Amino acid sequence: MLKESVVVANVPASDLGRARRFYAEVLGLEPAHEGPGGLTYEMGGGASFCLYETEFAGTSGHTVAKWQVADVSAEVTALRERGLEFEHYDIPGVAWEGDVAMIEGLGHAAWFTDSEGNIMCIDDATTR
Repeated sequence: MLKESVVVANVPASDLGRARRFYAEVLGLEPAHEGPGGLTYEMGGGASFCLYETEFAGTSGHTVAKWQVADVSAEVTALRERGLEFEHYDIPGVAWEGDVAMIEGLGHAAWFTDSEGNIMCIDDATTR
């Protein structure tokens, strides 16, 4: 049943070539598979996401995917060095240290938009 299955995120891209370059050059990710439906990226722990082309990319207005990492600050620093800019949101009760949000009881998080306008998040494993 669903409880035993793997969930895969679908991330929209209005220009698949531009998105592929962004994910490679800025995030350091290469697709594991390429097919008529788009690009599939495999992550650790059996997780994956698919980039697919659609005119509706970047229209959701909310976080579409997140990476759970051990050290949000280190990831933010490394990605900022690759030219990534991070978003800041006015969230009640959240303290900011540079680009990293500190959320009491949940941990740390940082948000960015990809080349297609999709909102992405990096957070630490304490949010599980």
